[in-house]
Amino acid sequence: MKEYSILLVDDDPFILEGIGADLESQGFGLTEANSGDRALELLAEKNFDLVITDLVMENVDGIQVLKKAKALNPDTMVIILTGYGNMKSAIDALRHEADDYLLKPCESAEMLHRINQCQEKAALRQKLQLYQKLLPMCCVCKKIRDDRQTEPGKGQWVAVEQFIHDKANLDITSSYCPDCAQQTMEAFTHRKVTQIKK
Repeated sequence: MKEYSILLVDDDPFILEGIGADLESQGFGLTEANSGDRALELLAEKNFDLVITDLVMENVDGIQVLKKAKALNPDTMVIILTGYGNMKSAIDALRHEADDYLLKPCESAEMLHRINQCQEKAALRQKLQLYQKLLPMCCVCKKIRDDRQTEPGKGQWVAVEQFIHDKANLDITSSYCPDCAQQTMEAFTHRKVTQIKK
C-alpha cells in the first residue's frame, strides 16, 4: 500500500519537531518546510496526499500555500493550523477550500483524528469520481440513465440509441458482429435441418 504523504509547513521549529515526530511515529511519509516559500517549492516538485500548514508566516502565508496545493492538485487535502484562530481566518480558509482548520497547540490525538477524517473524505471523493465515470444501464431492458442535466441518480431512462444520438449526434443502425452473425447462422441452419427431418 502506498505511503500516505504529508507536507508539514511551519516557521516554528518546535512545531515542526513536535508534530513531525508524532506523524513519523504513526508511519506517515513526512516532508517538512520551515517557510511558505519552501512549501511552494516542494509542492511544485511532488504530489502530497495532505498538507498541514501554519496560517501566519512571513512572505508566503498558509492561504497562499493552500491555494497553490489545490491549484496543482485539487485532490490534495489541506489542514490549516494556527495559533491566531478567529472566525474570519476560519471562514477565509474554508472559502479557499481548506479541508480542516485546527488551533495550536493541539493534542496529538486530535491531530491524528483530523488526519483520519481527511483520509476518509479523500477516499469518499475517489469513490464518487469513480461512480461518476460509470454509465448506469438496466440489466433487463438495457436502457441507460442519463444524468447529464440533473443530480446523479435522478436522470431519465432512455434507449441506448437515443442516448448515443443525444450525446454524440450519431444514429445507430442494426447489424451483427462476426460472432453473433455466426451464432445466428448456426441457429438458423439447425432450425432448418430440424424442420426438414420432421
